[in-house]
Amino acid sequence: MAAFFPGFTLAQQAGPVSQLAGSAEQKIELAADRAEQWLTIARTYAIEFTPKVIGAIVVLFITWTLASWARRILTRGMERARLDVTLVRFLANAARYAILVLGVLACLSTFGLNVTSFIAILSAVGLAIGLGLQGTLSHVASGIMLLIFRPFKVGDLVIVSGHTGIVDEIELFSTTLDTPDRRRVIIPNGAVFGSTIINLSHHPVRIATVRATVAGGIDVARVRSVLLGAAQEVVAAGQGGVAEPAPTVVLAEPGVGNVWNVQVAADWKQFESVVEQLTLATARAVGSAGLAPPPPVTLVKNVS
Repeated sequence: MAAFFPGFTLAQQAGPVSQLAGSAEQKIELAADRAEQWLTIARTYAIEFTPKVIGAIVVLFITWTLASWARRILTRGMERARLDVTLVRFLANAARYAILVLGVLACLSTFGLNVTSFIAILSAVGLAIGLGLQGTLSHVASGIMLLIFRPFKVGDLVIVSGHTGIVDEIELFSTTLDTPDRRRVIIPNGAVFGSTIINLSHHPVRIATVRATVAGGIDVARVRSVLLGAAQEVVAAGQGGVAEPAPTVVLAEPGVGNVWNVQVAADWKQFESVVEQLTLATARAVGSAGLAPPPPVTLVKNVS
């Protein structure tokens, strides 16, 4: 050993080695103490929180089961009530998520969290979001009202907010129409529910009306018979005309040229076609029977 440390005795050379060994033992003991402390803490937390974790898992499982069960029950009940499919899904999912939120809050309370404060925070956040999205939420509310009261359904021909078209889809935020000239119109539900809605297809039969002008001074019964024959011709053609209610002919505006209303019941899906048929049939009948009014005469006065 003297060769390694010249000028030092054997005892002097052994001192640093023993100090290094002692510091290593202290580090080992310190590490063991820390490990024991961590194990003690882990054991304490395990004893304290294991039942709570197991209880939370059980509560979540029960909550999930109840939420799924509630959604199925509500879906079946509302389908039996013949509510709209979109409304059924929305309400069923809303009930499911409400039950899940209650289950999560119950789990948080088992861990000592202040659920009341948490609910207050959620309420404040919900209020802020509601104020920021009040326009959108109004459309959702209007969509729910449309799905509940059902002034129209998918496939109906309606006039809404100045647009005429067939309803393609009713969603929570908007209603989609397809116009006769093949345009897609998307209207916010707030505008739909807040305006006048005209459902042109609510009744399976509509009344097609054509105004015919005939010469004055002709026997009313004869004119009525001619025009009624034209209306019956449209019904007999079977291209959208309906026998019930029966065709009618009414004198609307008597005068130099009498104006008559000729009316025929029509299937709403072929309404425009029936109007065209009735117009042509009425014109033919008036012309062939000699009922057409005389052409207008223009008088020219020469002032010299």
